Amino acid sequence: MPLPVIAAIIRQDDQVLLCQRKEGALAGKWEFPGGKIENGETPEECLVREIEEELGIAIEVDSIYQAVHTHYDHGDFLLIGYLARHIGGEISLRVHSAYAWVDVGRLAEYDLAEANIPIAQSLKEEGNPSRTGVGPNGRSD
Repeated sequence: MPLPVIAAIIRQDDQVLLCQRKEGALAGKWEFPGGKIENGETPEECLVREIEEELGIAIEVDSIYQAVHTHYDHGDFLLIGYLARHIGGEISLRVHSAYAWVDVGRLAEYDLAEANIPIAQSLKEEGNPSRTGVGPNGRSD
């Protein structure tokens, strides 16, 4: 049974917040910030708490965006990404070595932890309406 990990896809304009892991099995990798659910917590409560603990900012959590099942050498994980908005506070790094507000189209330029890659790909495709092959007037390009 995979361990659920909840991640916040925090958007601001056309950018998304990425954080770089300082230590652990995925040290140096970039990720959408978040963490593990504690007993009695909803995923939304988990994200609000984790983002406050890790980054010192307040967020408002929206809906689930995408879930990704990934197997790493250190375990089996189900990363559940929620869309979220930054609603207050200044970022202060407590468990990460760096953070960046990244244009959705440039997410692939970062060395993302494996479970984060499909989410980044979906965000990029969603931000690129030309991928449908249908122009703005409904005719094929």
